[in-house]
Amino acid sequence: MTHRDQGVAGWEMREAGGSPLSEGMPLRDWNMDYLQQVQRGVDFIEEHLDEDIELADVSRAAGVSHWHFLRIFRALTNETLKSYIRSRRLASARLSLVGSQHSVLPIALAAGFESQAAFTRAFKRAFGVTPARYRRLGDEHLFLEKMRIDADYLRHIHRNVSVEPELNHVPAQSMVGMATRFYDVGSERHNIGEKLPPLWTEFMSRFDEVEGKLPGVAYGVIRQAEPGSEQLQYVAAARVEDGGRTVPAGMVGVEIPAATYATFEHRGFPKDLDFTVSYVYSTWLMQSGMRHTYGPDVETYGEGYRPESPDSVIHYAIPVRQP
Repeated sequence: MTHRDQGVAGWEMREAGGSPLSEGMPLRDWNMDYLQQVQRGVDFIEEHLDEDIELADVSRAAGVSHWHFLRIFRALTNETLKSYIRSRRLASARLSLVGSQHSVLPIALAAGFESQAAFTRAFKRAFGVTPARYRRLGDEHLFLEKMRIDADYLRHIHRNVSVEPELNHVPAQSMVGMATRFYDVGSERHNIGEKLPPLWTEFMSRFDEVEGKLPGVAYGVIRQAEPGSEQLQYVAAARVEDGGRTVPAGMVGVEIPAATYATFEHRGFPKDLDFTVSYVYSTWLMQSGMRHTYGPDVETYGEGYRPESPDSVIHYAIPVRQP
């Protein structure tokens, strides 16, 4: 399941794009050198993704010593160079499974694995299902694609996201809010910018109608609209103390089941929340050894939220379990 960038306000900024550099947050020159070096290495990986890649060749393409590059890469991305290459190849193989008629073995070999068995083990460890089962599911949007690293992404995860989450058991919660369906940015029909801004505008204008709400906090609840659907449901909501309270006309009640949630702190412009969610799904989750429960993701907009500020704080939480 994919879950990407949403927010209470500041949508004009998020749709318009831009980066922290353009908002008066310059990096020191040595940081810019590091970003450029890592980007050169990443470009080399992308150009040779279907070939055998020696790690030393990557650092050579980046123009720095191998020892130094490995440490720069790990410091900036929170993953090893080897794990990045493998996860990018797994992402490419995942697309081949649903987008081609090739058998599993040639896909495994093209992804750099010595055997189908080794590929199957790695694929299942990363995605929780075997390649054969994934092909039968036939849903290329079931998992967020491993993000290709670029300079904006590097800046963000190095400065604006807690790379290790808080893990807490969260009891069942009741929410009341307004819902819409949308196509995520992973879809060719993505329409987040059309659907969510008016939803939040309307809900916040009616926020006081929700009885028994937790004051001063709003939530975004994201879940698959229905099994097998490419669409997601987004609910702009308030938490209520009693799930049995009357739901105002035009609103819906949502029950969040008890679960262990991994909660990440997103710091910076709300428009960059997509970078945080991409990191959560395509780096942390793949390396954590944990699995998404396929329950709802929850965004929390509390007192630290500032719709047009680089100091804004949003918390993004995903429900997880041990495999």
